[in-house]
Amino acid sequence: MFDNFPKTRPPLPKEIQDIYSAHYKSNREGQTTASSLAQRMESWLHRQVASDVANLQDSAKVTLELGAGTLNQLQYESTVHSYDIIEPFTDLYKSSPLLGKVRNIYSDISEVPNSCRYDRITSIATLEHICNLPEVIARSGLLLAENGVLRASVPSEGTLLWTLGWKLTTGLEFKLRHGLDYSLLMKHEHVNTAKEIEEVLHYFFKRIKCKVFGLSKSISIYRYYECHNPIIDRCRKFSRST
Repeated sequence: MFDNFPKTRPPLPKEIQDIYSAHYKSNREGQTTASSLAQRMESWLHRQVASDVANLQDSAKVTLELGAGTLNQLQYESTVHSYDIIEPFTDLYKSSPLLGKVRNIYSDISEVPNSCRYDRITSIATLEHICNLPEVIARSGLLLAENGVLRASVPSEGTLLWTLGWKLTTGLEFKLRHGLDYSLLMKHEHVNTAKEIEEVLHYFFKRIKCKVFGLSKSISIYRYYECHNPIIDRCRKFSRST
């Protein structure tokens, strides 16, 4: 199973490489019209993940966020106690005013000590980017505390509605601004479809709830997954084999 992992990113043309870092940070911070609109839409992703800490009594949950980016998820959470992050790109968060709320920073999930346990592991628009996704999900299952939950929101990558959405907004703006094909950047960034992500989650967790921003999984822009009861034997076996 998972013979297509780990995946290899399609290379970017030099013209896109030259503007990649500046574009990525600008996009994450909503500095353009299209990215600002996208961020307003993406608030659904953030709210779903943060819904379990809406009450003050839940705010002490120990959290690990996968792919924390600019730390924008912290704006939606009351959880500021024991909040760890994984983010390889330091430029995204180093100037964030929210950085003081972060306890530990890791560049890769393999750096998290085996002794750590988390009440919640969160991910917002990150799983579609991860080339070694089964490895990361297996490791996440092992890092969850008893009754811990993996809470992940993703774009419905691979569906018609999602593709039309970015082509008519961010993709069009990118073409007008830079004269370049945004689909090349998307193929480089989004290496996993929503269907593939769901298959990986189902393999490593016994109980999964899914909620969509749309009519159905196939006619949606976003999905939210709540994953309970990791299958520890599978997580351990896969972790040993990688």
